[in-house]
Amino acid sequence: MEQFIVSARKYRPQTFEDVVGQKAITNTLENAIKNNHLAQALLFTGPRGVGKTTCARILAKKINENAGEISEDDFAFNIFELDAASNNSVDDIRSLTDQVRIPPQTGKYKVYIIDEVHMLSQAAFNAFLKTLEEPPAHAIFILATTEKHKIIPTILSRCQIFDFKRIGVLDAKEYLVKIAAKENINADDDALHIIAQKADGAMRDALSIFDRVVSFSGSELTRRAVTENLNVLDYDEYFKTTDLLLENKIPEVLVHFNTILSKGFEGHHFISGLASHFRDLLVTKDKITLDLLEVGDNAKKKYLAQSQKSDIRFLLQAIELANDCDLKYKSSKNQRLLVELTLMQLASITFDGEKKNNKPYIIAAIHFQSKVKRKTFSKPIISKHIAEQKKEVPIINETKIDVSLEKTPPVLETTTRRRSALSLTSINRKKELEKIEVEYDQVEGLPTDSFKENEAIILWEKYTEQLLDKGKKSVASIMKANKPFLKDENIHFELPNNLMKDQLDRAKHSLLKYLREGLNNYKVDLIIDVNEKETKKYAYTPQEKYQKLKEKNKAMELLRKTFDLDL
Repeated sequence: MEQFIVSARKYRPQTFEDVVGQKAITNTLENAIKNNHLAQALLFTGPRGVGKTTCARILAKKINENAGEISEDDFAFNIFELDAASNNSVDDIRSLTDQVRIPPQTGKYKVYIIDEVHMLSQAAFNAFLKTLEEPPAHAIFILATTEKHKIIPTILSRCQIFDFKRIGVLDAKEYLVKIAAKENINADDDALHIIAQKADGAMRDALSIFDRVVSFSGSELTRRAVTENLNVLDYDEYFKTTDLLLENKIPEVLVHFNTILSKGFEGHHFISGLASHFRDLLVTKDKITLDLLEVGDNAKKKYLAQSQKSDIRFLLQAIELANDCDLKYKSSKNQRLLVELTLMQLASITFDGEKKNNKPYIIAAIHFQSKVKRKTFSKPIISKHIAEQKKEVPIINETKIDVSLEKTPPVLETTTRRRSALSLTSINRKKELEKIEVEYDQVEGLPTDSFKENEAIILWEKYTEQLLDKGKKSVASIMKANKPFLKDENIHFELPNNLMKDQLDRAKHSLLKYLREGLNNYKVDLIIDVNEKETKKYAYTPQEKYQKLKEKNKAMELLRKTFDLDL
């Protein structure tokens, strides 16, 4: 049986052209040799597995190739490698400096490669200083290290420093494609991309992972085999999770999370990956940032499709919530509950209480405020959502969900008494909401398309019809009392009295949201004015009837207060 050679050794680059992802450094070294501008002391620094030692060996070989005609075997007499991790004493360095004085028997230069040079002791560094500062003309030193900060400044000042960068995911994947072709392995594009991502910028790690997965799956390298062998959560799980969140399916997303945990994945791994998934969806929404998406071609199609379904405000809030959960995970005493609460909040971002009030299991983000009034989520877009959720209290079977900020936790209150749209506590709630309300103007990057007055009127009438279909005749009748008009790039609407204005103010947020989305202008505002000279006739609301009765009989107010009556 043939001895197996790992790919990292078998396919180690032999020329600068074969080195992956370090084009700037290899070009510089080639030009330096060609123009005879090569320094006598070089320091190669950078992360592990990016080609430092490989480039040092190629450079050592190429120096003497350029110097004259010598045989392949003679290179061994001119290249000396020292592992400073195990040879870091003063005696080792003195032995090296004694060899440096002897000129080469063949060729022009002796090249000394010192790997892991940061492992040298302080005394060894000091013993090496003089030789490094004034080396013989025939000696060239190439130092390699992953931790440049551990090297004393007097050594750094005597070296020409080359900083090796991490190898990009796409560069690593392209190299793996070549290796797979040479090994006659049929590999999926997504499978190789996952290996490149897992390697985290180290080509040696990528080749080691490639060998491991090939041993597991044989000549057919599939995405499923890679994710199973590397214990990587498949991105399909994140696509499914996001679909459930966008559809406000809290029970289903919790069951899906439990399935992921049952496969052996940690909640921290899941939530950090979900935050990265939201980030990838966000960069996919704009052609300018599309290049920041480092995924395979098949995965890119899925990201493009799901990003079309995801609103930019949802993604911004989702990233904020997922990242907050990621930061709190290690310090949490109940980590699973923390992730589950975050998933419930994520599923409630796009929840519209008026459209889905027949789903009592929906838990809006306001439910997790308690008495701290949502101080942990201070970002503008989060506060805006809380304000909108608070304004739109969903009604379920003639009952109301109490979302008072002073109760912790809020509960579903049922009562046989029908309450009116206006209660005494609603004014206090409105004042509390004004403290945390943030306008859309504080969120940058939202579209601000121009529009005409008749376009706003058409949307106004459509929204009025929707209110009538839902049985909200009171607000609809107020909206029909007049027509909106455009002034100073904002929508204005006049009403004959403050009572009607207050009632429309309570429905303003959902109305304004509808107008902004319909007009694709998120800076436009709705300004509701009172014009007491209006002579339009309109139906009296219950509040106006009460005011009329109170004017006729002052005891009405005493009666209401005595029995704590609602209007």
